[in-house]
Amino acid sequence: MKINCIIIEDEPLAQERIRGYLQKLPFLHLQACFDNGIDALLFLQSNQTDLIFLDINIGEVSGIQLLEAAHPDCEVIVITAYHEYALKGYELNVTDYLLKPFTFDRFLQAVDKVKRCFDKQAPTRTFIFVKTAYRLEKLLLSEILYIEGMRDYRKIYTFRKQIMTLKTFREFEAEIPAAVICRVHKSFMVAIDKIDTVGREGIQIQQTLIPVSDTYRKSFYQLIAYTGT
Repeated sequence: MKINCIIIEDEPLAQERIRGYLQKLPFLHLQACFDNGIDALLFLQSNQTDLIFLDINIGEVSGIQLLEAAHPDCEVIVITAYHEYALKGYELNVTDYLLKPFTFDRFLQAVDKVKRCFDKQAPTRTFIFVKTAYRLEKLLLSEILYIEGMRDYRKIYTFRKQIMTLKTFREFEAEIPAAVICRVHKSFMVAIDKIDTVGREGIQIQQTLIPVSDTYRKSFYQLIAYTGT
């Protein structure tokens, strides 16, 4: 499920940093960026969004004033360099509060709060369609063991067969909740409920040992702790 979002931030470097973080998360779709509250307010009056990344100090109309005027029916992650705005932000029922400068890990923690809310609201999907050489094939998520990247192709391993597809990892990540099948390496995604063991060498699924890269290690361990696996 895609989460539509906008950025309201008047510092060019800060805006670019948030853009860069967003590009790492395929389930987020950036609709627009604004460097002032007036243009953002006009957008919100005629468009819907799921998530706002909102700087507090954005010129004539502050982020707090924008929230009070727009009453947006969406999640809000407040971004500021000042501690004193935290209490006011929570009074306005924001989802999280990021204090500049913040790391990608802290950004991901805030976004995960939003994603969990949407995952609870979204109907549970039990299958995907995968394009093979000759057709679109329906594939039950419960049958998938893991997915391996092989140059331009992805190889899907199931209980019954193996399927080759040009579908990208980013497309898989956008379609399948991470709590079901998650990325653990640039070349692997694994089905959480099919994991036999997790050790120093990697993840064991049946007879296959799958590596966990440093890029995905922290989010993976947070995920299996959360799911209780």
